[in-house]
Amino acid sequence: MRILVVGDEELSLPYQFFTPEEFPGIDLILSTGDISPEHLSFLAKKFKRPLFYIRGNHDAVYALRPPEGCKNIDGRIVIFRGIRILGLEGSLWYGGRGVEYTEKQMRKKIRRLSLLIWLKRGIDIVLTHSPPKGIHEGKDYCHQGFQSFRTLIIKYKPSYFIHGHVGCNGYDKGGRIDLIGKTKVINSCGYYVMEVNLHGEEKKENASKKKKITP
Repeated sequence: MRILVVGDEELSLPYQFFTPEEFPGIDLILSTGDISPEHLSFLAKKFKRPLFYIRGNHDAVYALRPPEGCKNIDGRIVIFRGIRILGLEGSLWYGGRGVEYTEKQMRKKIRRLSLLIWLKRGIDIVLTHSPPKGIHEGKDYCHQGFQSFRTLIIKYKPSYFIHGHVGCNGYDKGGRIDLIGKTKVINSCGYYVMEVNLHGEEKKENASKKKKITP
């Protein structure tokens, strides 16, 4: 499965000339936030694929103009082709002007999700705006990561943790993936195309093959 991840920097392609053929085989679009709602609506309409998003700290406008044809997954786990995706919006609190959380608020929010994560038997992808503490952080306070995100990774061991918020932060587009344990922490940095083939898809493919060879 191919996933297009967007965040912070809108795709540098003029709307009127954009074609999905420039990103072949996309099955799902994820947004890490700080993208205009009109741009997300445009992507959902052009690709005709599901688009899941969480809000960045600059996305308070979504309350008035939510992206059309897109799904907000903040505080939820959605399952797409057997892959469990958890969304967590916002940045560290730095004055309350946008979508912001204190470390304590985010920790409580994640704790409230523990039963849901248990019922879903874990999570495969975590989609956030801010990075985890100690990975891809900016130098100023509002671009620091959440310690509660790092704790979540260590406890639940998702395969991928995808965030935005910090821009490219000195990394080129080939060097923005780091590891916490076996979890790949990915800085979306404008846009990123990822190939995902986890247990859910493998089970589906195996079941399909067995069905085809059954007399």
